Amino acid sequence: MIEVENLSKRFVVRRGRFRRERHVVDAVKEISFGVERGELLGYLGPNGAGKSTTIKMLTGILVPSGGRVSVGGLDPSRKRIELARRIGAMFGQRVQLWWDLPLLDSFQLLRHIYKVPPGRYRESLARFREVLELDAFIHTPVRQLSLGQRIRGELTAAMLHGPELLFLDEPTIGLDVVAKQRVRDFLVEINRDDGVTVMLTTHDLGDIERLCNRLLVIDHGSLIWDGGIPELKERYGGERVLVVDLEGPSEPLQVDGATVERVEGPRQWLRFRGSASELTARVAAAARIVDLQVQEPDIEEIVRRIYMR
Repeated sequence: MIEVENLSKRFVVRRGRFRRERHVVDAVKEISFGVERGELLGYLGPNGAGKSTTIKMLTGILVPSGGRVSVGGLDPSRKRIELARRIGAMFGQRVQLWWDLPLLDSFQLLRHIYKVPPGRYRESLARFREVLELDAFIHTPVRQLSLGQRIRGELTAAMLHGPELLFLDEPTIGLDVVAKQRVRDFLVEINRDDGVTVMLTTHDLGDIERLCNRLLVIDHGSLIWDGGIPELKERYGGERVLVVDLEGPSEPLQVDGATVERVEGPRQWLRFRGSASELTARVAAAARIVDLQVQEPDIEEIVRRIYMR
């Protein structure tokens, strides 16, 4: 679905109040990756890392300074109108709905813009009304909607024409827990049932962990990770924690390869590196275990470590 090879984007910035000096900023530096049809992947990076610049090149908004990009077999900047019919996009807080019109009227206008056949439009809208629970506010002007309601409307607007590929930039920003889960469930459904390829740019690592099997991490314009989340945790996760419930309260356990960092009655937390099964065997040899669990490192902490490196 997406092929990127040595993709770069440079901007010329002029600084200084009286004597203007010309500086070249490399927003994206020769990144390469591919995205298969039907993938749901996360694209992660701090502010200014190059995420939005990449997405704008993939959608044809920006022309690359170097390298090659193909989306659905098309050159995005040269075939922007043709590509627009095959992709959906939602960019953070930027509104694609008509502010003073009822939500339903915005959908009807978008149907005409994308030339969606009436039958297909009715079928799609009925589905989104049910899945995203739009009926309670579908006749309300967009300016009167809450943020969660507007985000659901924006998602519907991005999907009405049946795109093959969906670009999402911070789709759950500012949402409460219930609205966030509804959006996540919707993305999982369209990816699973319709085969829609989803590229998700977000600062919410909860979205990444719950939705994505693959993660791209960009920093200072360079791609520094392309792989699965379990592999990321294994490589950068560092220490894990084994939580054991013993038959009764006990002094902190003394076992090789682990340090007890907390004790609450019969429960102890042991921080360790390496094999969880080997540590479990050593703990079982030292005390009678009722229950245990392994706490994996938090992905937010892992990504922070990568940025610091």
